[in-house]
Amino acid sequence: MVSDHNGHPIIHFVGSIPLTDAEIVFRTLSSATGRHLRRLPDGETGIRKSWIRFLQDVLAESPAIEMAKDVPPFKFTQWDGKIVREIPRLRVKPGAKPDAADFTTGYADMAIASWGVFDRLQKAGVIPAEVRFQISIPTPIAPTYNNMVPSDRPALLPALTQHFIGEVAKIAAAIPPNRAAIQWDVCQEVLAWEGYYEKGPIDFRDEAIEVLTKIGDAVPTTMELGYHLCYGSPADEHMVLPKDSGIMVEMTNAIVKNVQRSIQFFHLPVLKPRTDDGYFLPMETLALGAGTELYLGLIHHDDPQGDATRLAVARRHTRVDGISTECGMARGDPARLPALLAAHVRAAELRV
Repeated sequence: MVSDHNGHPIIHFVGSIPLTDAEIVFRTLSSATGRHLRRLPDGETGIRKSWIRFLQDVLAESPAIEMAKDVPPFKFTQWDGKIVREIPRLRVKPGAKPDAADFTTGYADMAIASWGVFDRLQKAGVIPAEVRFQISIPTPIAPTYNNMVPSDRPALLPALTQHFIGEVAKIAAAIPPNRAAIQWDVCQEVLAWEGYYEKGPIDFRDEAIEVLTKIGDAVPTTMELGYHLCYGSPADEHMVLPKDSGIMVEMTNAIVKNVQRSIQFFHLPVLKPRTDDGYFLPMETLALGAGTELYLGLIHHDDPQGDATRLAVARRHTRVDGISTECGMARGDPARLPALLAAHVRAAELRV
């Protein structure tokens, strides 16, 4: 059965941290929040700071893919109408078939390198002994929906899905699975559910759940598995402001229904202004399996009363096993990090 953290939830870090390298991330987070941790990411430093932006070049380098010069770029627009960036569109070359071996994302190599640092620091007592190494990875749908012309999504997704499954296999072969966790970052799927992307040949709901199921079941059962649902934060603002948690609950329940192996956690964001019951009410219909925990991204900068209120209101509708920020922190102001870490600890130690 799932542990009861409703009194003192654990602290969960989604992935990206505004620090320079994995060792500094491990040391900083362990020092500030170690007694509340269950997993620890490497901070997604380097080329992953902008999450999947570098994957545009990875896809473009495939011999089966070309620039769609006759198609306007995709305007990546946040909730207030600001265009964060314009993304050139890619397509599959006529007659070509993408192959999983065409792609070099580097996720396995980066995870294995960070694991060496994690293992050394854990053996030295810097990282608590019971904490697992968390590897946060985008789903294959993320770069597909952002970069490809909609008509070519089905042509790319099978090969890219196999590539990401292969990256997980490489990770599991190099890192003891019982000391690691895979977190799939589910963003473009959530945005598609909100009507953000153009429709493609296959219904996005069917496409998303099929991929999310395959990549979930590809994680070895001795390795922990989690899903982080997200509304995007490339400029530290969401691409869409959800009316409530309903779409995320619908997606979570579909993933739980279809994935055959156990899922250890789901992470759902909570907007800063949402201290009302209406946002959390759909969470009453969450159908989480035995042993699956719920983490809510309700910690916000310089808002201790709001953090406490969001947590209290959430608890009226669901069990809260962990707390975190809405998304990764690397795109925000680095000067905020110490206060955000302190806010996590303060909320985790609140008396109910």
